[in-house]
Order: sequence, then structure tokens, then C-alpha cells
Amino acid sequence: MTSHSARGTGLVGMDEHDWLAERFQEHRPRLRAVAMRMLGSGTEAEDAVQEAWLRLSGADADEIENLEAWLVTVVGRVALNMLRSRRTRREDSLEARLPDPVDDESGGADPEQEAVLADSVGLALLVVLETLTPAERLAYVLHDMFSVPFEEIGVILDRSPEASRQLASRARRRIRDGNSNPEGDVTTQRRVVEAFLAAARGGDFEALVAVLDPEAEVHEDSGSGLQLAATGAENVARRAQSVSRTGVDAYPAMVEGRVGFVAFLDGDLYAIGALTHRAGRIAVLEITIDPQRLAEREYTVLDFLSN
Repeated sequence: MTSHSARGTGLVGMDEHDWLAERFQEHRPRLRAVAMRMLGSGTEAEDAVQEAWLRLSGADADEIENLEAWLVTVVGRVALNMLRSRRTRREDSLEARLPDPVDDESGGADPEQEAVLADSVGLALLVVLETLTPAERLAYVLHDMFSVPFEEIGVILDRSPEASRQLASRARRRIRDGNSNPEGDVTTQRRVVEAFLAAARGGDFEALVAVLDPEAEVHEDSGSGLQLAATGAENVARRAQSVSRTGVDAYPAMVEGRVGFVAFLDGDLYAIGALTHRAGRIAVLEITIDPQRLAEREYTVLDFLSN
């Protein structure tokens, strides 16, 4: 990691808070990439990054010797707690939430290459990442994907560097020895998404219910500060029916490593849906409508599968 002093010549003629905000923005892409790999959810990743900023705002800048390392540590701890909380709520039974590929720190990466990388990395980790314990996942993600030393990982986990090394090794072995067939899973998920979108377009309530998990959930971020939600296959199906009447055009897409969809209204991006699949059905729909968040999310539209 590049060494940064939280104070220095950059503070000359600049308010300390503004200077910290500027430095934070420089590190934001890396922090979001860490959070995405840890959490696999764009919304949760943004929450983790925002929490890091809140903690930085309340910290004593004089005591921070390496700002980047400090921020990565904070995001790691926040993400670790979120993963543990997710498991406590038994959300760990859902299929994998796949993160974006690590941002190219050199900048200027080709968007098409990034999309290919997102798909390939997402497929490789589709099942296995979610089978790791939170500690294993943190050790693997930070060390193998972001080259964070085990000494720093140990601080986050409250374990010795050697114990952190063993966690990463165990995670690496489980990923290498995984017997999943990601390509087949993604193909199946694409067909489920296409069936869902076709049923929504046609207003076919029974067909919608058929592709939804009985305990399906939908969460919509409209940017108004309110999170709209519905639970149960029939309620989610009714919500999909009502949206279809607005005239949106929706297409299957890879959304941050997961098979989901994007929707357009009058040619403009209207919504992005990141989906979680369970046992061949759609279990969770995380739908973003907020224009600001839409601009931040990444997706790749998929071609329709031939029958």
C-alpha cells in the first residue's frame, strides 16, 4: 500500500476536513472494490464505504500514519461485521452474492475487458465464496485479491498473522477444490430471469409465481430515503405485474457478477435489478431506481438464450 500521512504539505491553505474528504475520494474506488468482494452487494458495499467516511470524519487525523491502510482496515472490519450479521439472520442460505472485479488502479481499463473479467471472476466464485466463513472470506479477499499483509489482516480479525495465513490457505483450498459447475448455474439462472421477464411483460401472474421462491423478497431503492419492500412470491409477483404496466423494457444482464436485469423506459435506464437465486428460483430482488445509484452500478446486458 502507498504510504500517506493524514497531515502534511497538502494541508497548507486547505481546511483539514476538506483535505481528508479529498484523500478519501482518491481511495474510494479501492475501498468499494474491497467491500464488493467482501459483500457482493452494491448497496451494502456503499454502506460500508460510507461508514468508513463517517469514522474517518470523527477520527484524530494526527494519529493516522497510513490513510489507505487505515481505511481498508475500517472497511474490512465493517464488512466482516455485516457478513456475520447476515449469517446470524440466516441469509447465508442464499446463493452467492458476487462482487465486482478489483478496480484497475492504473485507470483507463477498457470497459469491454472489465465486463469479461466481471463475468469470468463471478462465475468462478459463484458458489464457493458464500460457503466460506466470514473470517476465511476476509483473509482470502484482502490477501489474495488486494495484497494486504497478514499482519494487517490479523489486526482486523483479532488473530495472529499465522492464523490469518491459515484462514486464507483454507479458503484458497476450498475454492480450488470446489465441485460446483458455475457455467451451468449461470445458464440456468439466465433462463429463470428470462422466464420472469417474459411473465412480467405478459402480466402472467401464475408464471411469475412459478419462478419465484415461496419466500421471495423484493427491495427497491428509489432514492427517496424509503426502502420499498414486499415479501412472499404472490406479493412480489403482484409488484412485478404493476411495474410491467408502466411500459418498461427489461433485459437479462450481469449485474455486479450476478444474473439480474436492466430496465429502460423511453430509451433511458430506469432500473437495475440484482437477483439472488435459490434452488432454481428467484429468492431476492434488489432493485435500484435512484438515478444517482443507477449511475454508480455496473452491468452487462446478456443476449437472450436460444430455446
